[in-house]
Amino acid sequence: MKNFFIILLMKILNVILKICHKNGGNFLGKIAFDWNTEIFRYFKVDCPVIAVSATNGKTMTNNCIAYTLKQAGYKVISNVEGNNMETGILSTILKNCSLNGKIKADFLVFEVDESYIPVVFKDFRLDTLIILNFFRDQLDRNGEVESLILRINEFLKTFNGNLILNNDDPNVARLGQSNPNNSNVYYFSVDKYQYATENIKEAGEGKFCPFCKTKLEYEYYQYSHIGKFRCPNCNFGDNEIYRFATNIDLKNKSFDVNEITYNIKGNSIYLVYNYLAVISVCNLYDISNEHIKLALSTFSLNNGRLEELQVNGIKTIINLAKNPTGSNVSLRILNEDEDEKELLFVLNDNIADGFDVSWIWDINFNNLNNVSRIITSGTRAYDIAIRIKTSGFKPEKIEPFLNLSEAVQSLYKTNVKKYVIANYTSLQPTRRELKQFESNTKMEDFK
Repeated sequence: MKNFFIILLMKILNVILKICHKNGGNFLGKIAFDWNTEIFRYFKVDCPVIAVSATNGKTMTNNCIAYTLKQAGYKVISNVEGNNMETGILSTILKNCSLNGKIKADFLVFEVDESYIPVVFKDFRLDTLIILNFFRDQLDRNGEVESLILRINEFLKTFNGNLILNNDDPNVARLGQSNPNNSNVYYFSVDKYQYATENIKEAGEGKFCPFCKTKLEYEYYQYSHIGKFRCPNCNFGDNEIYRFATNIDLKNKSFDVNEITYNIKGNSIYLVYNYLAVISVCNLYDISNEHIKLALSTFSLNNGRLEELQVNGIKTIINLAKNPTGSNVSLRILNEDEDEKELLFVLNDNIADGFDVSWIWDINFNNLNNVSRIITSGTRAYDIAIRIKTSGFKPEKIEPFLNLSEAVQSLYKTNVKKYVIANYTSLQPTRRELKQFESNTKMEDFK
C-alpha cells in the first residue's frame, strides 16, 4: 500500500506541475526515492528494457534509439530530457505507470549515468545494456575511471542480458569478460577514418591490458584512446565483431554497415560510434533497415550537441564538452573544417560541472586550424584563457569575458563562421544567449 500511495501522490503532484507549466525534472523521483529506496521493485514491466551508458554520447544515442523505435511504430517510454540518475529515471517511470506499478509500452529506453547502473538495475528489469565509452569526467563525483569501471564490472558479473560494447575502447571491451557465462555479448567497431592517427594525439585512458598488464598495441587511433587495439600477449581486443562501420565519409555524412549506406546529420567520428550503437541494438530487435535508415537521416538532437544555428546569418556550431575528450572531439571537428572561424569557449565550475577544472590542461589547443580569434566566458573564463595562451595561441587574439552576454556580443563583431564549446551548466545559458542576441539584432534592424 505504501508504494500505491507514493505513486498516487506523485501523479497528483505531476498534474500540479503541468498546470504550472513545469516539467519537474527529477523532482518526483527524488521525493519517491527518499520515501522508499526499494520502490523500483514495485514496477511491473513486460517489454524489453534498454539502457545506454557512457561518459560521452549517451543522450544522443539514447534519444536516437527511442526515435528510431517510434519511427518503426512502437510505443516507447524514455527519459529523453536527459535526467539520467536514479531519481530522473524514476520520475519518467512514475509519469508513465499505473497506480499498481504497471508500465504499458513496447520498449523502455533509458539513458543512465555510469555510476547509477548498479543502483537502478539492482531492483529493476534490464534486458539490454549499451556502453559506448569511458573517459575521465567529474573527478569530484566519479573519481578515477578505473574505480567506475570496477563498479560496473561487479554488476555485470551476474548480468545475463544483451551487452552491446564498443570494441574500440579497451575500457569498455574488457567488460565483455565480466561474466564468462553470458553468451549475449555483442561488440561493434568502426573502420579507420580519414583523420585517424598512428599515435595518440589527446589525453587517453587504459594504455595497458587489464588482464595481463602488457602495453596495448594500436593499429590506429580515431580520437583519444578510441581505435583499433590488441594486446600482443593475450590478444585482448581480438573479439568477434557484431556490427562494423566502413567507408566513413564525414564530408558527405555517411557510412556503411553490411553494405548498407546510412546517412546522418553530423560530421564527427564520435557520432558514427553513437549511430553504430543505435544500428546494433535495432538489428538485435529486428527493426527493419528501412526504418533505421530513415530515422538516422532525419534524427537531430538540437539541444547543444553539435547543433547548427544561424545567428545574424552566420553559421554557428555549438557543442557540449564537459571533459577533456569532449573538448578535444569538438576541436577535432573545428580543425577538420578548413574555413576561417572563431571560437567561443564557455567554462563554469558549478556543482554539476565539478569544482575541479584541472582537466582543461588535457585539452589539445595546439595547432588550431585557421582560428582567427578565441573568446572565453563563464565563471572560469580566465582559467581557460590562460590554458589557451600557454598552448601558443597569440594572447592578443584571446578575449576573456566573465559576462556571457558581453562575450556573445564580442563574438559577432565579425562575420566569419563561429564554433561554440560549452560545458555542462553553461550549455543552455549559452544557447539562450545566442538566440537572444539574434532576436535583439532583428528587433534593432526592424526599428
